[in-house]
Amino acid sequence: MGFGSLSGAHSTLAWVALAGNGAAAVWALVAHRLERLRGRALWWFVALAQVLLAVEVALGVGLMAGQGREVPGIHTFYGFVTLAALGILFSYRSQVARARRYLLYGWGGLFITGLVIRTMIIG
Repeated sequence: MGFGSLSGAHSTLAWVALAGNGAAAVWALVAHRLERLRGRALWWFVALAQVLLAVEVALGVGLMAGQGREVPGIHTFYGFVTLAALGILFSYRSQVARARRYLLYGWGGLFITGLVIRTMIIG
């Protein structure tokens, strides 16, 4: 593990993205109940965690395309489903009442965290 190679960066960032998205999801769910936890810091953290996931998928694509790395097809599938889930989550943000956005990003973030765990297990 480490950032010494593209493969090492992909492995390390997977753990960082997993922890970040899990923490963001839990924070959002708790913020739904406790108003004092709501604020810009939460949304910046959610955005950072989601950008890390997009970078993680891009690194995976780089490993496959640039280095010809072979991975199980299901690993690739889960990677792209994770990206699609991020897009769907983002697209629903304006359709959900402001007070319910915490639930959307909390439960959606936990779903995405589950996808990341599954991707790591099979990869």
